[in-house]
Amino acid sequence: MPPRIRPVLYGALPFELLRMRLGLPIRTGKTKRDCPRIAMPLQRLKRTFAELGAFEASLYLFANLLARISRGRCRLIRYYIVAQPVASAPAHALRPSPSNPVRMIGREDAAVAQFPRPKTVLARRFDDGGLCFVAESKGRFAGFLWISHRQYEEDEVRCRFDLHPPERCVWDYDVYVEPDFRVGRTFARLWDAANAYLTAQGVRWSLSRISAFNPVSLAAHQRLGIRKLASATFIVTGRVQLSLFTTPPFVHLGWNDDMRPQLPVRAPSDD
Repeated sequence: MPPRIRPVLYGALPFELLRMRLGLPIRTGKTKRDCPRIAMPLQRLKRTFAELGAFEASLYLFANLLARISRGRCRLIRYYIVAQPVASAPAHALRPSPSNPVRMIGREDAAVAQFPRPKTVLARRFDDGGLCFVAESKGRFAGFLWISHRQYEEDEVRCRFDLHPPERCVWDYDVYVEPDFRVGRTFARLWDAANAYLTAQGVRWSLSRISAFNPVSLAAHQRLGIRKLASATFIVTGRVQLSLFTTPPFVHLGWNDDMRPQLPVRAPSDD
């Protein structure tokens, strides 16, 4: 029986001819662009490393892998602790609008019932002395912004941030804008009102935490002139929580709700 003759691939590279003679599969010449199932994840991976940097991107991938393997029972959360200067006279401050007011409210205000947050969380914030600015547009609830003096009890993990010096800084958190108003000026109006209040109180810095895995938020805060003060990483599985900080106390391990680290956060100097 005559030997089987394989077809000649014109334009084939030498290593492709060698694979043909050895009876191995021949590459078709398809590129990553021809294989969207492969190309798209690779593009996202490259973008993640470009936006976050090698270290943060690696942690982000590990956090996702950890959540998948544990089916959500184990989480890795990483924050940057940042300081934003309080603008005493914002360059683009909006004029007060009677139809779009921003006001400071208490727990008895009717607007609180429209907040998309658990009642227990809201009650604890007011109990802890949190200040709430609410934005409205023609009688409709549009958004809110929260501020705390002296200390802040984190909602997502077990941690208390202690602010120093308390007369020069506050903690801002949970800035929320209703979907119907995210294209407008609600966000700017909330911050204008908060800045006006803080300036009158002599506050120079507003501290907060932002996710180290959110490049959009990081870029937005960079444009506001933030300063990075520290980072905080939490590994949580059930009630067990391992906390890692770049400033004292550096490491903390807790296994019940009463065991929470206290992280002193100092505002930058005014120099």
